[in-house]
Amino acid sequence: MGVDSMLRGTMRVNELGHLEIGGRDCVDLVKEFGTPLYVMDETLIRENCKRYKNAFAQSYPTETRVCYAGKAFLTLAMCRLIEEEGLHLDVASGGELFTALQAKFPSERIYMHGNFKTDEELTIAVRHKIGRIVVDCMEELERLNSIAEKNGAVADIMLRLTPGVEAHTHEYIRTGQIDTKFGFHIENGVALEAVKKALSLKHLRLHGFHCHIGSQIFEIEPYRIAIEQMFSFAEIVRSETGFVMRELNLGGGLGVRYTPEDDPPTIETFVASICETVREIASRFGFDPPILAVEPGRSIVGEAGTTLYTIGVVKEIPKVRTYVSVDGGMSDNPRPALYGARYFAVIANKASQEPNKIVTVAGKHCESDILIRDIPLADPQPGDILAVFTTGAYHYSMASNYNRFPRPAVVFVKDGKAKLVVRRETYDELLRCDHKLD
Repeated sequence: MGVDSMLRGTMRVNELGHLEIGGRDCVDLVKEFGTPLYVMDETLIRENCKRYKNAFAQSYPTETRVCYAGKAFLTLAMCRLIEEEGLHLDVASGGELFTALQAKFPSERIYMHGNFKTDEELTIAVRHKIGRIVVDCMEELERLNSIAEKNGAVADIMLRLTPGVEAHTHEYIRTGQIDTKFGFHIENGVALEAVKKALSLKHLRLHGFHCHIGSQIFEIEPYRIAIEQMFSFAEIVRSETGFVMRELNLGGGLGVRYTPEDDPPTIETFVASICETVREIASRFGFDPPILAVEPGRSIVGEAGTTLYTIGVVKEIPKVRTYVSVDGGMSDNPRPALYGARYFAVIANKASQEPNKIVTVAGKHCESDILIRDIPLADPQPGDILAVFTTGAYHYSMASNYNRFPRPAVVFVKDGKAKLVVRRETYDELLRCDHKLD
């Protein structure tokens, strides 16, 4: 399996043998915008949004909400796109909430997460009447009730529960197991105590429950187990308090293809499976199907993103390894260092050529900074353009100024046009928060 198996959306190899995205030759994009460069296939993003909405419409009889997980990739332009596609938006910080509000995203379609939301963040959320605040701990219930009271409001909330489900993914992105900083644990009775507390507070309105079991998940079974746990808990709550769960949010987590070997379920398979499971288990426990929400991020934007680099140095160590150094690295993609994440790439200006050399792609930071180990490329030379696939999620959003690198630009490409949605930082902007020297 090679480059053809990784082409997604509007990607193709054009008549010049170059990689093309959204009708734009990657070589031309580099000439116009420089490197490193995040390229987002706008058509593919919109198609993925529609696939989620259509799949739910076909599989579930009650209201559904597809809440795009902004932590994957969020800009003003992305907020606008998500609004236009009719999705809700999940934010996880004051900065993400601020971005959404500045983009004039409808506040009633915003869900807010976080294991520690500050008073300032909660106040902004309450004053803008966002759709749901997903409460994560007992102390937050008290603070939020007080903030809502001071603002003459009633905050609409869900409780994040920890169902005790371990998805088979990297330990750093598992969130549903017992040992986690997130949510109210079901097993130890804290979740039931939180429900009773929430129902007793006059300035909170409880709508239902939320869980999230992890990210980059390829298996459906962990979701089935989590859904069973959520309804089992909802039955206990109904019996103990009379509260009936009207909304169920199953979080995100569907995986994507980073390499040709990856084989995640399709959006349609994922949605159909969880909808069928929710309907079945709701009926078994005597519940009407609740309003059902999911929070996809990676599966909407991950494969729509490609990062372009310029190769600067090719260093061959005889009988050991050949290093290909590019003009970016861990400041624009920290995931290999954080998770051991694996990627696939192609020389964009030689996309039609067969790869003939096994190399290791290295970044230029003052670290080992390895982006891809032992990948076949087509005769990499200084000045060539390296295209790394599936970099739409958690790349721009996790980019840093390590080694005082300016953050890259982001472009949306569609129908032969490229739209700059985030311009490249300048060296001067690296100093914008530094106090001037006397």
